[in-house]
Amino acid sequence: MRTLFKLIGFGLLMYSIYLLGHNIFFTTNISPYWWRGIAADASVLFLAIGVLSLVFLPSEFKKIGWVSTAVGILFVFASSRAILNPTSLWEFFYAFMVMAVGYRLFSTGRIPLL
Repeated sequence: MRTLFKLIGFGLLMYSIYLLGHNIFFTTNISPYWWRGIAADASVLFLAIGVLSLVFLPSEFKKIGWVSTAVGILFVFASSRAILNPTSLWEFFYAFMVMAVGYRLFSTGRIPLL
């Protein structure tokens, strides 16, 4: 029964991430500057290098992976912009409540408030 509650909690966590994130859009090429395309290509390259080095390189080379991942994330923000659509207070409350209940179920395996 505990495993079922953990599975339901994980599902609620994923649903809350969807609820909070469906109003956020990332766009690219907002500016005609020549470096925007280079930054987008570099972000994919650095993120791929970072993930591959974190997974496959020995532990003494993990810093290379973290630095590469950080540079890739920096280039993602340099080459794009985030558009935040308005969200009602009730929608935010519902998403946050689903996240809290899902986390409680996932971490403890017990129904909250009981």
